[in-house]
Amino acid sequence: MSTSKSRNNKIGPLNPLEAEIAITALHATGDFKVLRKLDMENETRFTRKPVENSRIALCLDTETTGLDHTEDKVIELGIVAFEFNPATGEIIRITERHEGFEDPGEPLSEEIKEITGITDEMVIGQAFDDDMVVALAKKASLVIAHNAAFDRKFVESRFPLFATLPWACSVSQIDWQAERISARSLECLLYKCGGYYINAHRALEDAEGVLGLLLGQLPVSGTPIFKHLLEKSNEITSKICAVKAPYDKKDILKQRGYRWNDGSKGDCKSWWTMIPYEEEQKELDFLAQEIYLRGKTDSVEIRRIDALSRFSVREE
Repeated sequence: MSTSKSRNNKIGPLNPLEAEIAITALHATGDFKVLRKLDMENETRFTRKPVENSRIALCLDTETTGLDHTEDKVIELGIVAFEFNPATGEIIRITERHEGFEDPGEPLSEEIKEITGITDEMVIGQAFDDDMVVALAKKASLVIAHNAAFDRKFVESRFPLFATLPWACSVSQIDWQAERISARSLECLLYKCGGYYINAHRALEDAEGVLGLLLGQLPVSGTPIFKHLLEKSNEITSKICAVKAPYDKKDILKQRGYRWNDGSKGDCKSWWTMIPYEEEQKELDFLAQEIYLRGKTDSVEIRRIDALSRFSVREE
């Protein structure tokens, strides 16, 4: 009876060249797609070219104790500041990073611990460096978050200076469906627009993930993502409130894309929609012809929204 020695078939760490050869071989089969961990320290997509009149933008993310900005607290804040060319939308370099914890004054729920990986021990006795955060905000010409409608309300409640800055959203201000992407999580978009991954649900990694996404291109149109978002952030939208619209016209309004606001937050009870500023008159003509008796639109309310107010508590 013959015997043989057991062999150790484990593959050791690959050097960079070996890793690239392995990745190329896997891709060549057509059966695999290899994801790379987003590494902003060694990112090659920055132009790193000094530009006169460059500006600073912030990618920002929060982890919170819950979803209600009036009751819950920010427990972790991550900010990545970057320099960009406002004329071309090219991203030049990262200028600063900041992350910090803050004690919410009560134990974290088990759900929040599970989602974020943050424990009570990590936040107890901690406080944000207000001077550092405010200094970053004062340098910025734009703040970007992945779901700014969530993050902005929490951040401007904690740091009022952020209420005076323009904001943009990498979720809602890009037509991802037109780019043939149905899911809009940051992890999914990083994969679809570059083949990267991050350890999600920690504030600084998510903020870096947003910047990594902005460095990519839209998969269908080929447009640089940050350039597209910069243009969208400068647009003015109009919130049209069809106040006192006849009840029997509700189905027409629904088909038009209007939504019902019950006035529970103290604002006007009405059917409403959001449209580009340039389409205001067209929408008023529609309301005059299809909704209001005798074509009178005197009760229609119009609120124009720009990057300074968009996603803010002020727009609730």
